Amino acid sequence: MRVPLLFRLLLSGIAASFLVPAPAAASSSELVGLERELSTLLAQRSGEYGIAALDLRDGSTVAINGDISFPMASTVKLAVAATYLAQVDQGRRTLGDMISGRTAAKVLELMIIHSDNYATDQLLANVGGPAAVQQWLWSQKIAGMRVDRTIAQLLRERGHLADSKDIATPIAMVGLLSKLDNGTVLSAQSRTFLFDLMRRCQTGTRRIRALLPAGTLVENKTGTLDGVTNDVGFITMPDGRRVAIAVFARGGRDRQPVIAEVSRAIYDRFADSARNALALFMRMR
Repeated sequence: MRVPLLFRLLLSGIAASFLVPAPAAASSSELVGLERELSTLLAQRSGEYGIAALDLRDGSTVAINGDISFPMASTVKLAVAATYLAQVDQGRRTLGDMISGRTAAKVLELMIIHSDNYATDQLLANVGGPAAVQQWLWSQKIAGMRVDRTIAQLLRERGHLADSKDIATPIAMVGLLSKLDNGTVLSAQSRTFLFDLMRRCQTGTRRIRALLPAGTLVENKTGTLDGVTNDVGFITMPDGRRVAIAVFARGGRDRQPVIAEVSRAIYDRFADSARNALALFMRMR
């Protein structure tokens, strides 16, 4: 009974000029295997990890501790950028607006590419503070994520790893990434601008990007606090599919190499899923 269903899904994918694995959370053998692989990998490492990966074409999802909240650190800057760009789309602001002597476009560049904290707080003040970003998240029905403090406040309080402020679940973060990608919250022009900045991210090169094949397109934003190492964003697969990924880590040691290993495992398994779906279709022709 499962074969005809998969066959219909494959035909639908071809009609859209794409071939995709069967949609469901960890539905294919490759993605079930990925959850096992990630669980085994993390069991051998110290610290606590939260992981989510979402195929943006068909909704296939893999998660480890996906509903557990972690400090966002500077990955929150994606929500800040999205709030500003949404106001640009509404005609309330422009990328040419001056913010503390620099254009908004330049402030956004500093915030996303270089993770500049001062630029972030300038932009936060311009949009109305953390409460305005939180209101935007609520308006877009993004649950499991909260924005409470400026970056300066966050650093003064050193993040307070055990508190309930400025946190997100991995599932919430890939949910935000999905909405940024699918056009429901930002215009095409704003998405292109934001993703170009993420593509040029210069921080955390030993995380998501580190072990992926040369030439793989990655658009990401890192986050770092004492005892916290994060990386979130998009990986473009060889067949053109985009996978939203969030890896949050706290405590333990060698968090960056683990994020790199996790990201490569996700890349390999999602690529295998697409190849196997194609092979199955060819056998069924």
